[in-house]
Amino acid sequence: MSKLMRNEDAFTGLEAAIVLIAFIVVAAVFSYVVLGAGFFTTQKSQEVVHTGVAQASSNMEVSGPVVIAGNDTNKVANITFYLQLAAGGSPIDMNKTTYVVSTKTNQQTYTSSNVTTEWYIDGVNATEGANNLLEKFEFVKVTINGTTQKPLPAIGVNDKFIVEIRPDQGAAYPLERNAPPSLEDGHYYEVY
Repeated sequence: MSKLMRNEDAFTGLEAAIVLIAFIVVAAVFSYVVLGAGFFTTQKSQEVVHTGVAQASSNMEVSGPVVIAGNDTNKVANITFYLQLAAGGSPIDMNKTTYVVSTKTNQQTYTSSNVTTEWYIDGVNATEGANNLLEKFEFVKVTINGTTQKPLPAIGVNDKFIVEIRPDQGAAYPLERNAPPSLEDGHYYEVY
């Protein structure tokens, strides 16, 4: 009689194919997870860079001279300057902007309620309809006056002073200037 022999060669090939397909599926899933994590990380790092650039760069700049007025005690009575948006800057809410005037010995912080502003749109005075949002093609004239509640720090002749303009978003914009060698009551001086 003949013996029945079992030949299992075909099953070995089929099992190898199944294992190979399983490896391919696992590799595809793993690569999908890795690529997804990579794309997520790239997107987050891009957001961080954009946020960092927005926070580090100032959206405004001074347009024109910084002018001070003298008073009867040979001190600075007020500081006036014009602000505009920097190239590519986003609009700035001037109601949320603060101003810090400092000298070697003193400093004072002013809010929008403590300063006087005049608005110019396309070079024309626009006191009516100004929305307190500094936008493209707009200028705002800011005058920091000393009052009895918030006096200016004592800035005398030849004194160095800094006006730091701090918008609600973005970097602060410092103006470092020197008072002139002579200050007279009612006279205006352009400072550098």
